[in-house]
Amino acid sequence: MPNSTTVTEFLLTRFSDVWELRVLHAMLFLLTYLATLMGNLLIVTVITINWKLHTPMYFFIRNLSVLDMCYISVTVPKACVIFLLDNMAISMAGCTAQIFFVVAFVAVEFLFLTIMAGDRYVAICQPLHYPVVMKPQVCVQMTLASIFSGLVHSGFHTGSTFRLPFCQSNVVHQFFCDMPSLLKLSCSDTLNNEILIFISSVVVAGGCFAFIIMSYFHIFSTVLKFPNRGEQGKAFSTCVPHIFVVTIFVSSAVTVYVKPTSSSPTYQDMLTSVFYSIVPPFLNPIIYSLRNKQIKEAVKRVMRRKLYSGKNIIV
Repeated sequence: MPNSTTVTEFLLTRFSDVWELRVLHAMLFLLTYLATLMGNLLIVTVITINWKLHTPMYFFIRNLSVLDMCYISVTVPKACVIFLLDNMAISMAGCTAQIFFVVAFVAVEFLFLTIMAGDRYVAICQPLHYPVVMKPQVCVQMTLASIFSGLVHSGFHTGSTFRLPFCQSNVVHQFFCDMPSLLKLSCSDTLNNEILIFISSVVVAGGCFAFIIMSYFHIFSTVLKFPNRGEQGKAFSTCVPHIFVVTIFVSSAVTVYVKPTSSSPTYQDMLTSVFYSIVPPFLNPIIYSLRNKQIKEAVKRVMRRKLYSGKNIIV
């Protein structure tokens, strides 16, 4: 594009231009998307209808499931469209919306995971204080504060990104719009934006990750004092997968957002983005919920109830 032309729309990028690979990528994305929606919707339904699960821990798990359904819906449907169709364009408004919601959901996910780690810390390390610290109104307040903080954080970064002029190439080297990819297309100095992204990444992602690690460190220290080996194994089998998913989420997001915009775009960047935009919403239902004994029992009861009601209808 000539420098005098103002960009009015952007072109997203596929992983491959080979038709067979495009279909394969679309199918993988679509199956992951449907599995994520089904898993998270099942968790939301089970926790909502089962009054025994109306506790702070499951309240936060349900919030995380709702967030993950929204988060993955921002990027995957559009990605499937550009994989299968020849039209890879996304409007300026659509690109703005993707960046706003992706940044907001990433920030809120960090905060939710941090709150959940704190909830487990209080439950295991300070059980006597748990009813006082994690009161229902406190849980609601923390949830609303996380959502509000994520929206403000996203609005600030989205506004600072789209104040820049885009008058060069309109090809976004990513399967969805994100800030680092767009900064490379600006025809003005982006140093201030890069500094803001770096600072926010260190403060939000680094701060949340440090709190989560500290919480689990204290949890492990307390668990090791348990006399029962079975309880120790149960606690470790629950906490270690949590840390694994959080580590993938934080490391992949920080790698993409902290990388200098002058670096040449690669398909490795696109692959890395998958690990913070698609993998966490897909794994969270498995790690946080479907491995949980109480939720598994609640799911079985719901399924039996559905099967029993179905048989009565047939009869």
